[in-house]
Formats: sequence, C-alpha cells, structure tokens
Amino acid sequence: MKYLHERHFSVEEANNMLDDIKPLIEEMISLKKKLDAKGYDVYNHQYFGGSGPNGSGAFPEEMEQMVDIIRKISDEGVLVKAINRGLIDFPHIRKNNEEVYLCWCWGEGEIAYWHSIPEGFGGRRNINEL
Repeated sequence: MKYLHERHFSVEEANNMLDDIKPLIEEMISLKKKLDAKGYDVYNHQYFGGSGPNGSGAFPEEMEQMVDIIRKISDEGVLVKAINRGLIDFPHIRKNNEEVYLCWCWGEGEIAYWHSIPEGFGGRRNINEL
C-alpha cells in the first residue's frame, strides 16, 4: 500500500517525541508573536508596510530561527500545521491500514486526538476511537 508519508508513529512514539518537541513549539510560537509585533507577515515573507522583507534584503533573525525550528521538527517526520497555535500532526497507520494524523496542539497534554487526512483539524476525534 502506498502512503503519503515515509515515517509513521505509534501513539507511544508520538507522545515520547512530544517531550523533545514541546520546547521547540514554545519557541516557535514566541518567535511568531515577535514577528507579528514587528509587522512581519511570515506567510508572505514581508513587512505589511514595505515592498521587501525589511528593506535590507534579509529576513529578520526571528524568521531564520523559526524556519530552523520548523525544519528540525519536519526532519523528524512531524508536520507543523499552524505556527501560531503550535498545531502539529504525526502520521500514523490505523489497524485498518488507513493513514491518519495523530493531532496535538500547544497546551494539550499527551496526544488525545486524531483525524483523517482529508478531514483535517475540524474532524478531530478522541484517541479512543482510533
């Protein structure tokens, strides 16, 4: 069977990885807030009032740090879905061989939700229904 992702996590593996990822997520959220306060649009890579990133042709230091964090998380096979909310997904294979996401958001404890890939966050279900 062909899956979208090469790496898949058991619920236990995802929860164990959260210990390493939580500090990175916290820093990512903090950097996003700093960039927002400066008027930097991370999605379009520009200041709202300017034509270039910041007039110097370089990205703000916070942007570079945030990209590094997202890259570290992504390199582990974890998907960053919403920077400002600290929303991440861990690819998982259900017992019926369906590829789904174990879903976690900043402020939650252990992974308590999952959703199908097409449904996304709006289709989150309790982990007991996995």
